[in-house]
Amino acid sequence: MHALITGGSSGIGKALANKFAAQGYDVSLIARRKDVLAHAADEIRRQRPGQRVACYSADITDRSEAENAVKTAIANFGAPDMIVTSAGVSEPGYFAELPPENFERAMAVNYLGTLYAIRAALPAMRAKKRGQVVLISSGAALMGIFGYASYGPSKFAVRGLAETLRAELKADHIGVSVAYPPDTETPMLKEEMKTAPAETRAICALAKAWTADAVADCILTAVRRRKFAITPGLTLTLMHRMPGVIIPLLRWYSDHLVKTVQKKAPKMAGLPSELGQSGLQKSFK
Repeated sequence: MHALITGGSSGIGKALANKFAAQGYDVSLIARRKDVLAHAADEIRRQRPGQRVACYSADITDRSEAENAVKTAIANFGAPDMIVTSAGVSEPGYFAELPPENFERAMAVNYLGTLYAIRAALPAMRAKKRGQVVLISSGAALMGIFGYASYGPSKFAVRGLAETLRAELKADHIGVSVAYPPDTETPMLKEEMKTAPAETRAICALAKAWTADAVADCILTAVRRRKFAITPGLTLTLMHRMPGVIIPLLRWYSDHLVKTVQKKAPKMAGLPSELGQSGLQKSFK
């Protein structure tokens, strides 16, 4: 069995890689940074001596690099029985202050990187007539959230792609799942909070962040049950199943929090701030 994971060097992707290895999968990790990839692979091998782990350094926003990495992984370990697209980037800030490159980068990493990896793996999976595709979207794809003007829409796009793939790949006996993780304790979240507007941080503080292991366990349980939508926790489950009831309530309360923050610090309301939006840092799961 072969599990191929983009963004597998840290965060949710790495947690899933460890769990797939424990289940006997050969694991292929794709990410940009060679040193972080090597560390993740070493961690897996220390826990399971003899485990087959391969690392591929690639920028998934570059179609050729993404395709070459996936095709090389398939040449080494065979067609993926499981492909997880976990690479992501989030650079929160006020819409009017974010540079255009921020929006372009979010779509390139979160959406196109997902699309490129799946398209490259699909011919081999179709030939085997089996497999599972797991797209990592976000809870921010269930409702627009203040401060996530670039991240949220890119994850909505991942959601739309998953909906289409679910319908198209059924005839090939390839399952599709889309996960909507809540805030998760990952390197990406730490970087997000450094630049997130005060309003965004107030909204995010409503719920405690999950651990990457807990999110990975939830995803694996749902995949075993062949579930399409994976919504860790009660709130996200209700947002997905009862959007007409729950989302208006969450919008109302989020708006209330935003007004409260802005009353305390009026300059935060979309005006140039001291949060350093111009110095946004890129971070990947």
